[in-house]
Amino acid sequence: MFNFRQLKAFDNVMRLGTVTAAAKALNVSQPSITRLIHELESTLGFSLFIRKGRGIISTIEARRFHQAVESAFINIEKLDELAASIRKKTVGKVSVGVIPTVSLTLMPKVLGQSSKTEGQNHIEVHVRNTPAIVDAIQLQQFDLGIVSRSPPYESVHILYQASVNYVALIPEHHALAEPDKSLDLEKAAATEEFITFGNVYPLDMHGMAPRLAEQLQKNAQYSIANLLAAASLVKETGIPAIVDPFSAQMMAEKGGVVIRPLLQSLNYHIAIITRGLDTMTRETRMLTDLLIDGFQNDPIIKSHR
Repeated sequence: MFNFRQLKAFDNVMRLGTVTAAAKALNVSQPSITRLIHELESTLGFSLFIRKGRGIISTIEARRFHQAVESAFINIEKLDELAASIRKKTVGKVSVGVIPTVSLTLMPKVLGQSSKTEGQNHIEVHVRNTPAIVDAIQLQQFDLGIVSRSPPYESVHILYQASVNYVALIPEHHALAEPDKSLDLEKAAATEEFITFGNVYPLDMHGMAPRLAEQLQKNAQYSIANLLAAASLVKETGIPAIVDPFSAQMMAEKGGVVIRPLLQSLNYHIAIITRGLDTMTRETRMLTDLLIDGFQNDPIIKSHR
C-alpha cells in the first residue's frame, strides 16, 4: 500500500515538472524523491515517469492517476479546514456548576491559573447547590460540576472524588474553643447548642448516627442548609457549627473563631462530575485537569490522605 509521503512526492513532481523542484518544495533531498517515486511505481505496477534528455516526462498512466491524487489532496485540505472550524467554535466556553464553598476557595485559584495558560477560554461559573448541579449536568446545561455529599450521583460520570472530615467551628471565646483538640460531639451535643442544617443536614452527613442528629436539631435555634452560610453565622451568633474544613478555614482566616477536629468520623464528600467523557471538549478536559490538580494539591485534602 502506498503512503502519504509517496503520494506527496508524486504530486509535487507532477505539478512542478522536475525532481529538483519537488525536492526543494518538500525540503528533502533529490534521492529521497526518486526513491519515493520508485516505491510508488512498484506498488502501482506501472511507470509514472520516463526519461527524456536530462529531464523526465509523465506517462499517460501517471496523468490519469494524478487526477485521483489531486482529488484526494483537495479532500484532505477540506478536512484541515473542518478541523480549524471545530477548533474555532469550541474555544472560549466551558460552563461549570460549583457549590458555594468551592466557588470562594479553590475555584478562584484555578481560574487564575487558567487565565495565564488559556487566556482565550471563556469560563462560565454558576454557583448552585449539589442537587441543582447534578440536574444541570444530566440535562447537559453544564459541562462540569463540582458537588458535595456522598456519591453515587445518577446518570453522571465522576472525574474525581475525595472525602475529608467535618470539623467543629467554634467562637474563640466559647467554652468549647480548644484549638486542635478533638471534640467529642456526642458529649458536646448533650449540653451545647449547634447551628444545624434543617432536615437536610446533619442527617445526611455520612456516618452520623440518627440519635446524634436528632439531639443536635433538638437544641438548635438556627438551621440553615448551606455550610458556608452556617460558618459565617458562628462568629456573629456565638454558636458553634459542624462544617466542612474548607468553609472553616476561610472563616478562621478572618479571625474570631477556632477550628476543632471531631472525634467522630463524619465524611464530607467532594467530586467533579460531567455527563460523560464523550461530551467533553478539549477546553473542558483542560479545565478538569487544572481542577483535579488543584484538589490534589490542596493542603486540606492532602492532610486527609
